[in-house]
Amino acid sequence: MIKQIVKTGILIVSFLGFISCSEEIIQPLEKDEAVNLQFPLYFPEMTFDKSENPITKNGVELGRKLFYDGRLSRNNTISCGFCHIQENAFTHHGHNVSHGIDDRLGIRNAPPIQNIIFLKRYMWDGVIHNLNEQPIIPITDANEMDSSMPEVITKLSKDDLYKRLFKQAYGDENITGERVLKALSQFMATLISADSKYDRFKQGKENLSSEESQGMALFQQKCASCHSGALFTDQSFRNTGMYYNPQFKDAGRHRVTLEQKDWMKFRVPSLRNVEYTAPYMHDGRFYTLEAVLNFYSDSVEDNPNLDPQLKQNNHIGITMNAQEKQFIIAFLKTLSDKNFITNPKFAE
Repeated sequence: MIKQIVKTGILIVSFLGFISCSEEIIQPLEKDEAVNLQFPLYFPEMTFDKSENPITKNGVELGRKLFYDGRLSRNNTISCGFCHIQENAFTHHGHNVSHGIDDRLGIRNAPPIQNIIFLKRYMWDGVIHNLNEQPIIPITDANEMDSSMPEVITKLSKDDLYKRLFKQAYGDENITGERVLKALSQFMATLISADSKYDRFKQGKENLSSEESQGMALFQQKCASCHSGALFTDQSFRNTGMYYNPQFKDAGRHRVTLEQKDWMKFRVPSLRNVEYTAPYMHDGRFYTLEAVLNFYSDSVEDNPNLDPQLKQNNHIGITMNAQEKQFIIAFLKTLSDKNFITNPKFAE
């Protein structure tokens, strides 16, 4: 009898221990509160509307879990984090264009998703204006996740943990497409990169080397007309003289407006963390920063839509010699934010 009681006690303790370990792993936050996003004063104003979608700890935690969940795709294999890898500043390293469901090829290089709460438009062609709507594109695209919101909701509604997470984020267990998208955007809103060597230089905490300083001066002279401001993008759409790639049949902004003036115009990307985000350009055609600068100095194609900045003084492209390119690259590497790509708050 005593042996039976002891045995039963051990089983109960073991069971409780199992529950405790499970709870420790998946236990969501019990008390919700607003998230105070931190960024330098020299950053632009947020475009993200917090009155429409308040950013809370529970909402962000729900969004983080959704971001890394393959069930958002048709066959449960492709998550947002599959193409947006943290250690590569949330890009799809090693692939010139996204590889999605069933190893299908997309038509564009996966862009980084840092600092997107400051952007006015999203995607390479600017088709999306509201971050709360942006995730619907990859979720439903046949070459990316090939799913639908009703399909996603059906899967998530069968998961008791998700019911609990949705209740803690929104007040009840109702799982809707709007809530899924808003939770994802809350998580993405927290992906702020503002702790590079350049930022520490701006804040008077660190000095640039001679090579980096020369590179910054050259960058301001030769590149900053497009890559301007704290985000190193003016958020415009420009034709930079890249040849049309018949493999992907992508003419950029023209796909949205159908206007000839927008042929081969793509959004000017931010250069923050550019050291980590190879390959480069909308279709990942260049695998090194040297190749990018060589293109701008030697291979820009003249065309009626070519940006005026690239045909000044009767010259096509940007005049740079080999040493100037190395200085510029040295400066670009000061935009790397190691803490951002290793922050456990952003990890799976």
